[in-house]
Amino acid sequence: MTDNSPTTASMTNATIELVRDGPVLHVWLNRPLKHNALNTEVLEGIARVFIDVQTDFDVRVVVLGGRGASFSSGADRRAAPGRAASVTAAATMNAPSDREHRYAGQIGLRACTAIADCEVPTIARVQGWCIGGGFALALACDFRIASHDARFSIPEVDLGVPLTWGATPRLIAEIGAARARELILMCDAIDAAQAYRLGVAHRHVPAEQLDVVVADWARRLATKPELAVNEAKSQFRAYARRSVLGDFTEADGDLLARASTTDAARNAFGSGTDN
Repeated sequence: MTDNSPTTASMTNATIELVRDGPVLHVWLNRPLKHNALNTEVLEGIARVFIDVQTDFDVRVVVLGGRGASFSSGADRRAAPGRAASVTAAATMNAPSDREHRYAGQIGLRACTAIADCEVPTIARVQGWCIGGGFALALACDFRIASHDARFSIPEVDLGVPLTWGATPRLIAEIGAARARELILMCDAIDAAQAYRLGVAHRHVPAEQLDVVVADWARRLATKPELAVNEAKSQFRAYARRSVLGDFTEADGDLLARASTTDAARNAFGSGTDN
């Protein structure tokens, strides 16, 4: 599957590239020189794309990938997502309201929710680093296919903040509380083989086979009976919400905002270091 295929149409902006190949939509994080570090623009773009897919009935599968060496290195420490520099504030010269601050702080949750609620199957194509917020985006996909060079890491606790964006309950649901606790609190990176054993990755393959395997999965999913696939996805979403009364993800942005005021978080995210 290549970008020059006659069946492919593409649309590119500064941070997200969309490539259409028949019924498969490829959504590329497009900041390769930054290892696809996530800022507000990237996350807002992801949320819009996956929401728009809901009414694009020609799309049967969405593949989320990252251009360059890595899937995503997580939050951009030079321009952390969710910090206040809003369009409204810029236009009116007024400081953002408290509600606007809170809305901005939930951008990661909105992006992950848009992926998780997508009406068609989603595949994360993972190579290189898949860190923090990048891990959360991949985790929101239905399937994760990783190359042997992929490295998964959740460094948030070491950086002085909790894992948010709804990723904690999602990780527990995917691999169980014991392993999720280890990944989140110990902050150790795991390779693709470990990710496969834990259930984080559905397959791990040689780098040169990654696109072949992803294309095969996308093709197989796209050719299955459309309504049955859609209804099966609805069932999985419904069962995942059985414990909705215990779901604390709506406060994820508040937790992150509070933790971001600590010295540890300021040192990690306010230092101006590159990802």
